[in-house]
Amino acid sequence: MKKYSIWLLALGIWLLAACSEQAAPSVDTSEVSILLTGLDDDLSGLDVQLRNINTGSVFIEQTNAQGIATFNVTPGLYEALTSQTRNTDGNEYYSYNGTSGQITVLAGSPITASIPMKRATISRLVIKELYCGGCMADDGVTAFQYDKCVILYNNSAEPASYDNLCFGMSAPANAQANNNNYLSDGRLNYEGEGFTPLWNGIWYFPSTLTIEPYSQIVVNIHGAIDNTLTISQSVNYANADYYCMFDPESGYSNQRYCPTPSELIPTSHYLKAAVYGLGNAWPLSNSSPSIVLFQTKGVSPADFAQNTGNYWYDGGGNNVAKRCVKVPNNWIIDAIEVFSSDYATQCMKRLTADIDAGYVWMTNKKGHSIYRNVDQQATEALSENEGKLVYGYTLGVDDSTDPSGIDAEASIQKGAHIIYQNTNNATNDFHERQLCSLRK
Repeated sequence: MKKYSIWLLALGIWLLAACSEQAAPSVDTSEVSILLTGLDDDLSGLDVQLRNINTGSVFIEQTNAQGIATFNVTPGLYEALTSQTRNTDGNEYYSYNGTSGQITVLAGSPITASIPMKRATISRLVIKELYCGGCMADDGVTAFQYDKCVILYNNSAEPASYDNLCFGMSAPANAQANNNNYLSDGRLNYEGEGFTPLWNGIWYFPSTLTIEPYSQIVVNIHGAIDNTLTISQSVNYANADYYCMFDPESGYSNQRYCPTPSELIPTSHYLKAAVYGLGNAWPLSNSSPSIVLFQTKGVSPADFAQNTGNYWYDGGGNNVAKRCVKVPNNWIIDAIEVFSSDYATQCMKRLTADIDAGYVWMTNKKGHSIYRNVDQQATEALSENEGKLVYGYTLGVDDSTDPSGIDAEASIQKGAHIIYQNTNNATNDFHERQLCSLRK
């Protein structure tokens, strides 16, 4: 009887803990209503995510016909986000995304917060994969983080050509750093201003880039050599098909970050840089970057970056170390916001909802990458994929995986055409992968 009583007590404690955050209304919880605005049609049945910033706990509820999702949660600091993809005319797609900023929930005090939904066109060109956290050296003690890359992919059945195609990164460099760009209402001070600030410098393709349907290009960021000669778990970039960020004349001349590329990479595949901040290397974060792909229009990337009228300063003031350029949001093709798993309660968004409504977690120094999820319905609908799709994907990290279950890389090896998910919401679109796909 004593053992049975102890078991019942333990069960009661477990049940109490399991229900402590999202629970039926009580004196210990408060009702949080999230109202979606900006959509002109049916607002019911949309998933809204509410995350406790302090604990990392995530709750999901659906909206009613008035566009309201209701939660009952314990006091704390929260953020809400949602996204919806719409097909407008059979050929063009838009994503509707929204974030709330920070919501302070007090005990016994109902609160309503609104999410203005933002519309963005979905591009054929996407960031398929980002590898930036590095790996462990062969000694098992030292981390090696000078082997970054980003992979672009044509997510359509038509060739994709782009002039003035550029890469930039958000400020602050790390999502967990002090971010002084937030207003008292929990929103970024550039939200609604029509631009995204990009820090330090940008990289660009010096000529028109064309990517064939369902094809990719690899762009090395740091270390365009065969890194596996010294670090067996790293990546070999000695490939004539690859591109690389290498332009020492720009000021990005640090040999540790940018050694002379492999002789196999043609010089025509070297990207150019336009530097407007400080430093001798492009300081893309190893733990939690926010990277943006965009296209300048009516002006060259170099002229745009050197125009002082485009300058903006992270956190205010005029410190050149904090200098950014204001990239119009309608120039942005794709972007991804990464949060560090090591700083789960400190990360804050830098991209607004119309650019990327979510974020994806990453653990660095383990050789992991951030990989885009497969759009299962669209991929399975391609008649040419019959018998070529490989299921049973196992390369996710912990709970982060591709919900489609399709192993994209194995399927591509069998000749399949993959269509990746693209909702402008990194939480839905990406997962953490155990290793970069370039490692065979």
